[in-house]
Amino acid sequence: MAYVTHATTKGGRDGRSVLDDGKLALAMALPKEMGGSGEGHNPEQLFALGWSACFGQAILLLAKKHGLDGQAAKVGCRVEIDKDATSFGLKAELSLSIPGADKAKLQALIEDAHQICPYSKATRNNIPVTLTVA
Repeated sequence: MAYVTHATTKGGRDGRSVLDDGKLALAMALPKEMGGSGEGHNPEQLFALGWSACFGQAILLLAKKHGLDGQAAKVGCRVEIDKDATSFGLKAELSLSIPGADKAKLQALIEDAHQICPYSKATRNNIPVTLTVA
């Protein structure tokens, strides 16, 4: 096992989430778009932060193979939640830009990174994911 973390939440989407090591604690709130106050964080925001950072690491690991500067990469992760046929469902968009980079090389890099990123692996065939390069 390389690393383990654990968080506890009391009160669900309108509660408080805390990492057990005490290094991060967040007030949670249902987004205004879903009828909440929007005065806290929500799971989709945290998921987007985590996935963009993890995906960014995959980009750093693979960029040189594609002749690109991984340090100059900007990775975005857009997470949506909406009602699906049975309840609620997620979808995501991962985006990659490197100033001045060839789009074909960017496309190959984002596709390779999507194969090795742990978040991408965890969501594969579970939620729709779009890969976008700029």
